[in-house]
Amino acid sequence: MRKQKGFSLIELLIVVAIILIIAAIAIPNLLRARMAANESSAVSSIRVVTTGQVTYQNAYPTTGYSGTLLALGGGLGVPCVPSVATGCMIDSVLANNGNPANSGKSGYFFVSGVGTAAGGLNIGYTIQATPISPNQTGIKGFCAEEDAVLRADAAGVCSATEAGILGFNPLNQ
Repeated sequence: MRKQKGFSLIELLIVVAIILIIAAIAIPNLLRARMAANESSAVSSIRVVTTGQVTYQNAYPTTGYSGTLLALGGGLGVPCVPSVATGCMIDSVLANNGNPANSGKSGYFFVSGVGTAAGGLNIGYTIQATPISPNQTGIKGFCAEEDAVLRADAAGVCSATEAGILGFNPLNQ
């Protein structure tokens, strides 16, 4: 009688079951780590925008703060030439918020706006980061205004107005 070589069906099923158990443990941890990385990137991007706003205000004092992210950065795939319309203060992906695909950056959408305006001068600004897919790309929302204090919203929304931003707790740093 010949001796058979290879694995039996039971042995293969046991190996597959062990792999599935390991995957069931590892995949949720991997997704949580990815969300944490996206949130960290969003916080970093908010800080870049606040620094860019201060630089823009110093470079263009007759305008004040920038009213849009595009005015802080520049176009995608084109050389950036500093001007009031394209300040070249932030990277073009953040400035265009992932356009043309409108895919955001690192799992978050970013919206910037003019805060307080007086006498044709922007004396305030807002920046808001919200998860593209809540509870998948991120959980928290982040926002800041001209005081440059980063604030977080556990519900993932934050606010797009200066008065609303002040209602959220500063991010523990």
